[in-house]
Amino acid sequence: MMRCPNCNSKDIGKIGSHQFYCWGCFIELTVSGDKMSVYQVEEDGTLSSLDDLFFEDDVDMPEVHAN
Repeated sequence: MMRCPNCNSKDIGKIGSHQFYCWGCFIELTVSGDKMSVYQVEEDGTLSSLDDLFFEDDVDMPEVHAN
């Protein structure tokens, strides 16, 4: 089960083939293999990366499974 890296919620919805949305803190997650990217959804619908707040350099996250 996937957990949000921001609020640790399990309330994650799938919005695309590799895209997820946290209903706990309203951020979007993209999973590609063992890498995760985190985005804030802006008022106009654009995404702003939050990776620099969550991950140092390109940290592998083997515990993330998007199945």
